[in-house]
Amino acid sequence: ANIGGSGYQIISQGRADRILNATPRERREMLEDALGLKLFQHKKAESERKLEETANNIEKTRSLRREIAPHMRFLRTQVEKIERAREQKEELAARLNEYLARENAWISHEDTRLRDDEREHETQLRLVTDSIREARAARAPDDSRAMTELRTRLVTSDQRLADTRRESDKLARELGRAEGALEANHVTVEAIVPVPHVRGFARDVDTTIADAEREFDLGRIRMRLTEARSRIKSFVDGLSGSAPVTNEEARQHVVQIAAALQRVQDEEKTLVAEIAGLRTQIAEVRERGLAAERDLIGLESNSRELQGKIHVAQDARRSVMDVRRRFEDEVREGIALVGAAIHSWQHAGIPEGALSEERGEQDKRHREIERLKIKIEESGIGNGDAIIKEFKQTKERDEFLEREMLDLEKSAASLKDIIVELDKTIDARFHEGLSKINDALDMFFQKLFGGGHARLEIEEPRARSREEAREVDEDTDVVPEEEESLYAGLSISVSLPRKKIRGLEALSGGERALTSIALIFSMSRVNPPPFLILDETDAALDEANSRRYADMIRELGKHSQLIVITHNRATMAAAGELYGITMTADGVSRVLAVKLEQAELASAR
Repeated sequence: ANIGGSGYQIISQGRADRILNATPRERREMLEDALGLKLFQHKKAESERKLEETANNIEKTRSLRREIAPHMRFLRTQVEKIERAREQKEELAARLNEYLARENAWISHEDTRLRDDEREHETQLRLVTDSIREARAARAPDDSRAMTELRTRLVTSDQRLADTRRESDKLARELGRAEGALEANHVTVEAIVPVPHVRGFARDVDTTIADAEREFDLGRIRMRLTEARSRIKSFVDGLSGSAPVTNEEARQHVVQIAAALQRVQDEEKTLVAEIAGLRTQIAEVRERGLAAERDLIGLESNSRELQGKIHVAQDARRSVMDVRRRFEDEVREGIALVGAAIHSWQHAGIPEGALSEERGEQDKRHREIERLKIKIEESGIGNGDAIIKEFKQTKERDEFLEREMLDLEKSAASLKDIIVELDKTIDARFHEGLSKINDALDMFFQKLFGGGHARLEIEEPRARSREEAREVDEDTDVVPEEEESLYAGLSISVSLPRKKIRGLEALSGGERALTSIALIFSMSRVNPPPFLILDETDAALDEANSRRYADMIRELGKHSQLIVITHNRATMAAAGELYGITMTADGVSRVLAVKLEQAELASAR
C-alpha cells in the first residue's frame, strides 16, 4: 500500500519540512518508501536473515560433520577390516571346503584300505596259526622216538663195528702167523696120531652124542654133552701136549682163521652198511625235522610278520583316527569362524587327485588355512555386525548432513541470487523512480517558485564511526561494528530564481516549506499513495503560493485521496468536501460537512 512507519503519508503540523531536516539516510528511506521499495527491502532483509540462518545451519552441519568425521573414519577403518576379514572368511570357507572334502575323502579311503588290509592280514594270520599248530602236532613224539632209537642202534652198531674191526685185525695177525707157520710146517697127522686111537676116540664121541640124542631130559642131555666135550678136550690136550702140529692142522688152522677173518670182515661190511643206513635214516629223520623246523620257523616268521603288519595297520588306523579327530576339530573351528558356509564340503564329491596326490600338498593347504585363521583372529573383529550397523547409521547420518549441507548451500546460493536480484531490482527501480521524482520535483518547484531548479542527488557512501552508528541505532539493541559502510543517502540541491541560493541552509522558512511541499508532491506524483494527510502544510504560504499549492493538491487528488487540514481559503476552494469543526455558545463542538460539487449544483438551480 506504499504506507510505512517512517513514510510521508501523514504530514503533521509543523513537520512539513521534516524531509528537508532528515539525514540523507532517512531521506533515502522516505524516497524508497514512496517508490514502494520497502517490499523488496523486506524481502531482501528476510532473505539476508534466512541467508544468515542458513550460514549458521551450514556451520552447524559442518560442525556436526567434523564431530562425526573422526568416528566415521574409525568406523570406516573397522568396516574395511571387517570387509577384509569377511573376504578372508570367504576365502577361508572356500579353502576349508576344498581341504575338508579332500581330507574326508582321504581319511575314508585310508580307513577303508587299512581296515581291509587288517582283515586280510588277520585272515592270513589265522591260516598261518593253524599251519603252525598242525606243524607242531606233526613234529611231536614219533620223530623223536625214531631218532632216539636210530641213534641207539647207531651207537650199538658203532661199538660192534669197533669190536669187529679189532677182531678182524686180531684175526688178520693170527692169519699171518698161521700162514707163516704153515709154510714152515711139514708134519703130517699120520706121523703123529695112530689111526686105531683116533677111530676109538671117534666111536666114543659118536656113542656119547647118540646117547644124548636119545635122551629127553634136558639135564641128562647136558650131562652127555659135557661128557663128550670132556673127552674131546682130553683127546685134544693129549694130542697138543704130546704131538707136534701137523701140516694139515696148520693148514686147517689157516683156513679156520681165514674163514673167521672173512666172517668178521663180512660182519664188518654188514655193520658198515648198517651204520651207513642208520646214518642215512638219521639224516633223513633230521632233515625231515629240520624241514619241519624250517617250515615252522617260516610259518612263525610269517606269523610275526603278519602280526607286525596288523600292528602297523592298527597304528596307521589309530593315526587315521587321530587325523579324523583333528579333522572334526577343524570342522568345529571352521564352523565357529565362517559359519554354515563350511558345510558345502559334505555334499561335494571326491575332488580330483584327492586320493593320488602326496600328503605334502594337503599339508600346504593346511598351512595356508592356518595362516588365514591367524589373520582373521588377529583382526579381532568378530562378526562385526554391530560395527557395520553403527557405521551404516553414522554414514547415513553423514550423508543426510551432507545432503542437508548441499541443500543449505543451494539455498544460500539461491538466497544470494535473490538478494542480488533484489539489489538489482531495488537499484533499478530506485534510480528509475529517482529520475521521475526529480522530473516532477523540478516541475513542482518551478510552479511554486516561478522558476529555478531542485534535484535529489545520491551521496557517495562513507565509513562511519562507532559513535555515529550508536547515535543512529540508539533505539535498538544492535551493537554496531567499529566501522561499517554507510548507506548511500540523498541530498537536495536547490536553485531559486533570481537568487544565488543553492543550499537548504540558506532558505527561509517559507522557501523550505515550499521545497518540502514540492518534494512531497513529486514523490506522491510518481508513486501515488492510497491517501495523503496534510496538516496545515500551507500555513507559511502567501496567497499566491497558496493558489499554486491548491492547484497542485487538485492535481494530486486525481491519483490519491487527500485529507488536508488548513485555514487557507485557496486550499479549501480546491477541496471536494469540507468538514468544519465549530463550537457553539454551549461549548459543544459540532461538525459541519459540505460537498462543494453538490453545493455548486444547488446554487446553480
